[in-house]
Amino acid sequence: MKKINIICLPFAGGNKYSYRAYSAFHTASLNFVTLEYPGRGARIKEDLTFNLEDLVDDLYTQCAALVSEGEYALYGHSMGGLMVYLLTRKILANNLNAPKYLFVTGTVGPSSPMRLERKRSLLSKEAFLQEIKDFGGMPDEILKNDEMLDFFEPILRADFTVSESYRHIPSSPLNVPITVVTGSQEDMEVDEIKTWQRETTKPVDFIVLGGGHFFIYEHVERIIDIIHNKLS
Repeated sequence: MKKINIICLPFAGGNKYSYRAYSAFHTASLNFVTLEYPGRGARIKEDLTFNLEDLVDDLYTQCAALVSEGEYALYGHSMGGLMVYLLTRKILANNLNAPKYLFVTGTVGPSSPMRLERKRSLLSKEAFLQEIKDFGGMPDEILKNDEMLDFFEPILRADFTVSESYRHIPSSPLNVPITVVTGSQEDMEVDEIKTWQRETTKPVDFIVLGGGHFFIYEHVERIIDIIHNKLS
C-alpha cells in the first residue's frame, strides 16, 4: 500500500500536537499531518479566528499543496469533524483532488438539529469552563491551574464560536466514503449521528467504541487500524 497522507483537523482548543499519539504511531502506509488553527501552537502570535469561512479558507491554504500531491484522506474529531466536511467542499469547489476517504470522530452530522441546540460560546466564564471540564480530555494540571485556564479560555471560546455559527445548507452529497466513530458514553443521539449519511452517496460506516467524548485517546491503535483497513 502506497503511503497516504492523513490530513488531521484539531478539535476545539486543539493544535497541531493534538494527534501526536497518532503521528507517533509509525506505520508503513499512513503519514499523519495535523493542520494548525490560528492563535495557538506554532501560530500563537496570530489573532484567533471567530469566523467559520475564514477558518475554512485558512485550512484550504495550508493543505492545498498536500492535496495536490496525490491520494490523501481527511480526519477530524468533534469540531474537526465538521471542518473535515467543510474543507472537502472547499477542495472540490476549487477542482483539486478529492479525498480518498473521510474519517470523523465524536460529532453528529452537519445537518443535525443538535448543532443548533446549545450555545456554549455565550456562557459566562464559570459556566463555560464547567462545560469544558465536563467534556473531559483536558489534563488535570490545566484544570487545576487558573492561569492556564485563563490562557485556554479565549482559544476554546473562539473555536466554539466558529463551530456554533455553522448553518447547514443542503447540497448534493459527496461521492466520498465516510467512516464515523463515536464514543459509547457521548451525549449524542444515534439518529443525530446517522445524519452523516445525508452527506455522501456512499454507505457510511458507523462504529461505536467505549468511552466518553475523548475516547480517541483510549483507542489510538484501534482507530489507526480502522483508517488503515478502510484505505487498503
